[in-house]
Amino acid sequence: MSAEAPSALSVQLWAARIPGILAFAEHYWLEIRDGAGNERWEVWQRPDAGGVSWGHLHRDLLPLESGVGNGPGRLVARWEGDVASRLRSRLTASPTTYPWIHRYRLWPGPNSNTYVQWVLGRGHVLGWRGFGKRFAFRCLRNG
Repeated sequence: MSAEAPSALSVQLWAARIPGILAFAEHYWLEIRDGAGNERWEVWQRPDAGGVSWGHLHRDLLPLESGVGNGPGRLVARWEGDVASRLRSRLTASPTTYPWIHRYRLWPGPNSNTYVQWVLGRGHVLGWRGFGKRFAFRCLRNG
């Protein structure tokens, strides 16, 4: 028997290095994993790039653990129980609640890391390579 039951809910934070001139920066995304299926949620620089999308917000644009062109993805954090339930609710509501769904700007944001930080709130702050994360705090300060 596995340590994790197939129906157990977890929300996972993943990161991968960005290719090219920004190779020191990381792209973060979130994954919902449970018995009903697995989903990858992220903001991408191009709107409607694939998967299911709402402007710049995408679900299942890339395979779950796939990197973004500069090496594989890596698991950063994982939440279960009540925290995972709250994060899943925030993710699944984000197509109608994320304030910058139709806006993307590499610097200072809003960008992919802004989205992930917005979902996580102040409960977990992205690493220093997560450029754009601070843009989310503008919204968190007011809500």
